[in-house]
Amino acid sequence: MGEVKSQYDIFRQKVHIIIYGTSTKAGRLFDLILLGLILLSVVLVMMETVNSFDLKYHLELVTLEWIITIFFTVEYILRIISIDKPWKYIFSFYGIIDLLAIMPMYLSIFFLGTSIFSVVRSLRLLRLFKILNHPQFTNQSVQLKQAINASRGKIVVFIYFVLIITIIIGSLMYIVEGKESGFTSIPASIYWTIVTLTTVGYGDISPVTPLGQFIASFVMILGYGIIAVPTGIVTAEIAKNSQKPTTSSHTPCEGCGAEDYPTDANYCPRCGHKF
Repeated sequence: MGEVKSQYDIFRQKVHIIIYGTSTKAGRLFDLILLGLILLSVVLVMMETVNSFDLKYHLELVTLEWIITIFFTVEYILRIISIDKPWKYIFSFYGIIDLLAIMPMYLSIFFLGTSIFSVVRSLRLLRLFKILNHPQFTNQSVQLKQAINASRGKIVVFIYFVLIITIIIGSLMYIVEGKESGFTSIPASIYWTIVTLTTVGYGDISPVTPLGQFIASFVMILGYGIIAVPTGIVTAEIAKNSQKPTTSSHTPCEGCGAEDYPTDANYCPRCGHKF
């Protein structure tokens, strides 16, 4: 005869299905609500920095932020009590992000007028990666990760080459233009080279001699190629990986959303749901 679960165990199982069961209806609804609140929270953080808007709707902004913070606090507690190894979640990357996302509002009670707390609340955007950790996004994220890992060596060599070119051109521009044209030092000249090479072009420093302008034109043209190379490397790896046969992954359990079960299992080891 099976062990009778307590009301607390049943509650923990239901909460786990809602929070972690991304393939269930309740789990998808929870993720949508969480997504909406995260985006709303970030909008509130941005609007608080607009003085005219904050002066007019300060009370409403604070009230909404407290409601969202309380929701995230309850969700954080439920995540802890609904899993078997809560410390693993607490000290995980997303666990720390979740904690940092709810702390600013509570700290603002004791430390008033600290604008850095508003910036910390924007860390909630990182939780979108956890929401997107859904089976339909898993294959795409795996392909992108594999492509970046496969092209990592090529990109590192390319960046090293770009750094060498930047130092050489910066040093050359320092000699050609000199301090009277704004190229007061080699680091300042390297800064100009990076700004020009990336096609940003702030315009705070610009060459005035014909030779300097010729070098600048060469750097501008070179910049377009430099921007395209890393993109081409990663794209080639993605195309290569997409041609490889993919292995079938587990279908998430409809009962609790678990994916770490044996291939030949007929029942979910976590909730007992029949496959």
